[in-house]
Amino acid sequence: MKLTGFELRVIEMPLVSPFRTSFGVQTVREALLVRAVSDEAEGWGEGVAMNDPLYSSEYVEASVDVITRFLLPALAQVKDLNASGVAPALAKFKGHRMSKAAVELAILDAELRAAGVPLSRELGAVRDRVDCGVSVGIMDSIPELLDAVGGYLDEGYVRIKLKIEPGWDIDPVRAVRERFGDDVLLQVDANTAYHRGDARHLAKLDPFDLLLIEQPLDEEDLLGHAQLAKAITTPVCLDESIVSARAAADAIALGACSIVNIKPGRVGGYLEARRIHDVCVANDIPVWCGGMLETGIGRAANVALAALPGFTLPGDTSGSGRYYSRDITDPFVVENGTLRVPTGPGIGVTPDPDALEAVTVRTEWITF
Repeated sequence: MKLTGFELRVIEMPLVSPFRTSFGVQTVREALLVRAVSDEAEGWGEGVAMNDPLYSSEYVEASVDVITRFLLPALAQVKDLNASGVAPALAKFKGHRMSKAAVELAILDAELRAAGVPLSRELGAVRDRVDCGVSVGIMDSIPELLDAVGGYLDEGYVRIKLKIEPGWDIDPVRAVRERFGDDVLLQVDANTAYHRGDARHLAKLDPFDLLLIEQPLDEEDLLGHAQLAKAITTPVCLDESIVSARAAADAIALGACSIVNIKPGRVGGYLEARRIHDVCVANDIPVWCGGMLETGIGRAANVALAALPGFTLPGDTSGSGRYYSRDITDPFVVENGTLRVPTGPGIGVTPDPDALEAVTVRTEWITF
């Protein structure tokens, strides 16, 4: 497959409602889409960097810059480039995993479309539908939270994740348990909002029989997570700390987690995500697929990944309507608590030109 060029497209997607976490509030998702064009097919990738460096050091404008100035020129020097060669060719550039993931997915999608192979099959999926969880942001009041959770349960979501932070943790969890009962699969996500000294406070979550507490401490504090895991009975899950298969292996060896959240953008792409999955399976560590408010492009790829055998817990693979009144692809719709795994070549979805144009801020074409 001979690549002829790349289109970088910055879009702005209004959210159906504000999404608040411990690091900020989003009302619009700004995102970078990458389109790889070859002489046989074209492919799409989605960058998950936010418009500000809050979740990670990456942000949209930095992604545009690093892809344009460094990543694509490096790939242009590779003879017979394919998706599996992207990561080795870009390894000399430190970090920027979300940017690398977007480029890799675009190339992988084009490659698989040309071959007529679905991404799910390429990754090793074993299911044609995946269970759907939903992430519920921090609310202004507990009654507002209960209304939101009730609505998602009515829509069929099989797992609820509550975002928490100091001052919004024990009482919201208690309220949800009291209203909806112990049978609801419930977990919490702190996005690094706590410190080692908060172990006694976080232990107050133990009576609520949570599936897990996600990334309670700073992403670099593996030792702190290992200590916390011994101090509480709620299983500790790592998110931001897991940036590669090696990082996952180290965290498991240290006892820093018993569950792993895999976000392909955070780890540099879907091929590295599969390697993390394999490491976790080999160590009997369950995994689930995290989300970054993706459009239908990233959501399609995430659903394909979530169909692998080690993904035994429901992920943040919500329906399109959870975040967007109009997606840029055909919407993903929750049916009986599940989403269908796309079966078409590549990621199995294609952006609608009118929907895409309506949210596009700017585009740039780079000849390869």
